[in-house]
Amino acid sequence: MTRERALILDFGGVVTRTLFETHEITERTLGLPQGSLTWLGPFDTATDPLWVAMQNREITERDYWLTRAGEIGQMVGESWTDMQTFVRRARGAEPELVLRPEARDAILRAKDAGLKLAILSNELDLFYGAEFRKRFPLIELFDVIVDATYTKILKPDPRAYEQVLSELGLPREACVFVDDQKKNIEGAEAAGLPHVHFDVTRPAESYARALAMLGL
Repeated sequence: MTRERALILDFGGVVTRTLFETHEITERTLGLPQGSLTWLGPFDTATDPLWVAMQNREITERDYWLTRAGEIGQMVGESWTDMQTFVRRARGAEPELVLRPEARDAILRAKDAGLKLAILSNELDLFYGAEFRKRFPLIELFDVIVDATYTKILKPDPRAYEQVLSELGLPREACVFVDDQKKNIEGAEAAGLPHVHFDVTRPAESYARALAMLGL
């Protein structure tokens, strides 16, 4: 039985604050009137039928965000056809403001306890861009980053989970995977990987559960 353990985190929404939580930053950065962005996803599904459609798997997560990017591009009089433009323009100048405070605490605690850290993301560089990632606080503390931007293997494909385990060099029972999307949690379940379904409305609780599962 290995003594080494690892915390495996999804990036968007788990390590970062969601784009719903940073509307104020987006509006300020883009020079939009306060209150221009009204869709709140999981924070108030009534404001966001498109989010509900994504949760019902009628559209993909990428489709959801590409639609939002296009809408915001129009608001500033531009044509945005990719997520990177949205993320870079909305929050690229201030990576520090995007890091979840609860994520910072959990990452530092895990590192101090000698845990390995990994990111398993479907779109880290696709959405944020490599420059943003390089400047992102604490990114250097991660031992492994598996990003489907390059691997082309999207969660919940079982191969995504196998790849991060293989790069960590740890058995699945020594790891805990944290993600805010139900379908990705179902993928982890199918792969036999211990997991926490991250609640973006209660981040501290979700992190506490994951760390407790790793003995912290």
